[in-house]
Amino acid sequence: MDVRFFLKKKIKQTIPLEIIKELKMKSKSNTFKKSNITVQEKELVQSIKEKTDELNRNNITRTKAYLDFFKQHPEIHWALLAHMVSRNSGWLMTDLKGDLLPKLLSEKEQRHFFLFLERGNWLIFQDIYPQLLLYKQSLQWKKNLFYLLPCLHVSAFMETMWNYFWKYGNHSLLTAAIIINEQNYLETHAVQKEHFQKTVLNTIGFKLYDFLRFNHIIFPFYKKGETEKPSLTGETVRHFDSLHERILLGKRLYSILFKEKSTWQNVLLWADKHPHTGSRKDYWKHLFHDINESIPGSVYHRRTEKCRLKKGAHPIYSPPLSFAWKDVNHLQVKEQDWFNDWTIFEYLEEEKTADGEIYEEYCKTIEKMELAIIAKKTIFLRRD
Repeated sequence: MDVRFFLKKKIKQTIPLEIIKELKMKSKSNTFKKSNITVQEKELVQSIKEKTDELNRNNITRTKAYLDFFKQHPEIHWALLAHMVSRNSGWLMTDLKGDLLPKLLSEKEQRHFFLFLERGNWLIFQDIYPQLLLYKQSLQWKKNLFYLLPCLHVSAFMETMWNYFWKYGNHSLLTAAIIINEQNYLETHAVQKEHFQKTVLNTIGFKLYDFLRFNHIIFPFYKKGETEKPSLTGETVRHFDSLHERILLGKRLYSILFKEKSTWQNVLLWADKHPHTGSRKDYWKHLFHDINESIPGSVYHRRTEKCRLKKGAHPIYSPPLSFAWKDVNHLQVKEQDWFNDWTIFEYLEEEKTADGEIYEEYCKTIEKMELAIIAKKTIFLRRD
């Protein structure tokens, strides 16, 4: 959409005109030249790249980095949201080697799904973490350093949004902007890639996974007086291959996490007490175990009912990530600015808050997966 047409539209006052004007100016002329930065600034950029590479080894290191950053800078709401969503990515990765999904997916499918999840997790970190470090350095130097973002191959859209945040400190607007940026970055460098379309997104296994709503983003948290089994809030992932749906999902998750101060504080309390391992035992040790107690080759029987183990049933195996998957060496992306559509600003508008009710649906999903395993085994036996 042409910017002139966009500016003529009736835009809600939640989108500051200052942002539109700055980005319009940047889109007309790119005046940034790397030769103009000082030796000190070049050293800063290099140190940011090195620190990002160091912490971008795997899902565990990334997830911890987000939490560490939020505890130092709680004004950057997105960092806690990213920590919790990244935990969920790790849990999905280990599900592929746990008790349930390997009975529904082939080893080849498991590997493809893992590489897709890992690539997305890696991509987002290598784009956003340099931005967080530059913000941290801006505070230390007491100077806006976001003009260095082009050196880190960050979109002009985010340079504009960080500049606005530096001046006005609008937490929710910055969070929405980062959600938009990271999902567009993911769309460009992973979702639309032919390899992942062929090996994951267009497969029957993925479409069935999406159709049966086997994927949830959950935020464990402690209610007042809880110390053992945490409560859950969250959302169900639908149509992951849709950029529009992923952006809206991210905004709903943000509203769930930060609509009340007590919610994010209780999520943080739980997260701080339970370092991320990738095993679902991290939050529900009454249902999951990081040791496989099942007998190899045994027939699977239902073990759960309403998120409780049936009498005498073994816990669901959920391995730590370090045991399930080895680290991956990623190919660097061809840097390009994804921003070319002014309609994305409509996503900056406020959304209705989500209720976060997820417990019953999550429990039903576990039961559906168990029934699918039993049904698949029954069909296989009948064919024999």
